Amino acid sequence: MSLRFLSSTLAILLLTACQPDAELQLSGSIQGTTYHLKAVTRGVVVDRKQLQADVEAVFRLVDEQLSNWREDSVISRFNRQKTTDWQPVTPSIVQLIAVAQDIHAKTQGCYDLTVKPLFELWGFTRHEQTVPDASAIRAVMTHVGMDKLELDAANHRLRKQDPELQVSLDSIAQGYTVAVLAQALENRGITDYLAEVGGEMKVRGSKADGTPWRVAIEKPTPMAREVQRILELHEASGVAVMTSGTYRNFFEAGGQRYSHILDPRTGRPVTHRLLSTTVLDENPTLADAWSTALLCVGEVEGARLAESEGLKALFIYGEDGQLRESMSSHFSAAPVAR
Repeated sequence: MSLRFLSSTLAILLLTACQPDAELQLSGSIQGTTYHLKAVTRGVVVDRKQLQADVEAVFRLVDEQLSNWREDSVISRFNRQKTTDWQPVTPSIVQLIAVAQDIHAKTQGCYDLTVKPLFELWGFTRHEQTVPDASAIRAVMTHVGMDKLELDAANHRLRKQDPELQVSLDSIAQGYTVAVLAQALENRGITDYLAEVGGEMKVRGSKADGTPWRVAIEKPTPMAREVQRILELHEASGVAVMTSGTYRNFFEAGGQRYSHILDPRTGRPVTHRLLSTTVLDENPTLADAWSTALLCVGEVEGARLAESEGLKALFIYGEDGQLRESMSSHFSAAPVAR
């Protein structure tokens, strides 16, 4: 089956307009998601067919390594092996696990790549959501926890302390995909671009007419798609814009709403007021992981973490029936439109 990203990352809308001839555009649907590239080709000879081949190669690489939906992917083979022996993985997986372990520690375990069994228990994997009983949650939680996963980065190996442990890279793989796509553009000599996958993106430089890239943050409401605010981004070194939210993938039962963002420390969906988080960072992989991590811990702990980690973070939460915003001091200081 094709790669699908389950994280709630469709909260960014691309603002499109008529583009000058100096902007080469590629877009399409591939492996369960969509992509849109804009490459400013001034002074650079770009072969459209070769660039298209580069894009397809990136998705194929990510799919073969990180997909939980392909039985033959590297991470699926790792999950399938019920052993506590060391298993070889790719350098990209080593990189993502190392990032996740760091953020897992900083969030006191809220960000965790081993929640896949809980996700399945609550029915989010197959869209058959149900509220499990407490005993079922406790049983599954015995096989969840990043502390049960060992990393040997030097030798590109992983080892489970619990043979039933499973790893899902969905909350970080989309950011990684954007990063690899952006690198593919830069390898072709393109330094002004927008690379977007499923609503998550990295932009660098400016548009062909010299104006900043314009990105809209979506209002976190489940029944409508409206703009919350617009960012104007003109970064010489590039900046990723990653958003996670609780407002798209959820279900209601017994008068209560249950989000797909699960807290592995409780085995249950988060209950705070935070609806979406947006993180800006030069590194798309980090931005993607942190947007999910901050959404897990909530608006209070998320604000504290954003300050201590120097994150450019925007929080949108519900209060008294209204949407409220807060932002880290680093986001406030960033040169973006309000």
